[in-house]
Amino acid sequence: MVPAGALPREVLRTVLLVDDHDLIRLGIECLLRTLDGISCRILQGRSIAEAKELCAAEPQVDLLLLDLNVCDAKGLQGLRVMRTAFPSIPVVVLTGTQDEFIVRQARSMGARGYLLKSWSPVQLQEAFTRVLLHPADAVGGDPDDPVAASASGVPPRQRVADLGRRHVEILELILSGCNNREIASATGLSVGTIKNYVSDILLTLDVRSRGHLISLFH
Repeated sequence: MVPAGALPREVLRTVLLVDDHDLIRLGIECLLRTLDGISCRILQGRSIAEAKELCAAEPQVDLLLLDLNVCDAKGLQGLRVMRTAFPSIPVVVLTGTQDEFIVRQARSMGARGYLLKSWSPVQLQEAFTRVLLHPADAVGGDPDDPVAASASGVPPRQRVADLGRRHVEILELILSGCNNREIASATGLSVGTIKNYVSDILLTLDVRSRGHLISLFH
């Protein structure tokens, strides 16, 4: 007889799926319900407005699966809104095309990874399983990896390659000891814009704070 404590516990996750196509939502919901060892409570929204209402009403959303082209927020606009309103909820974006620029921008804005709608059901099932087991640690990986939203453990120094030119410039100024006002003066940008860049850098490099960032690079 196997001791009860040795049995694998089923993982229960609350997933918010946001896509304005009913058929897409139905298909993804069906896949989520077939995952071994994971029981999903699935919430659905057709728009960013609905997603915000659901996140505000729910005590715990473990993962947001967000289509990049919902009806009321095209491209990265919806991601920006949700990351600003609910920064603690891990987000994986759903997209129909693999655009490296969009993927990098999404990751710089805090998305944990991306899933292609064109992937096979088996690929999507594997991706969903890995993301749901480790929602807070999932990070977008190699665009050729069929599970691009899986945890990668990539050190912050290696993630610098994911930053844009302006982000790298500001990172170098941070590491030289400049505060936001000094960086704004050096770059000709506003202090508010610099704060946004700094937030993007921290999210992309997956570090907790400015002090933590400086300690890692010195």
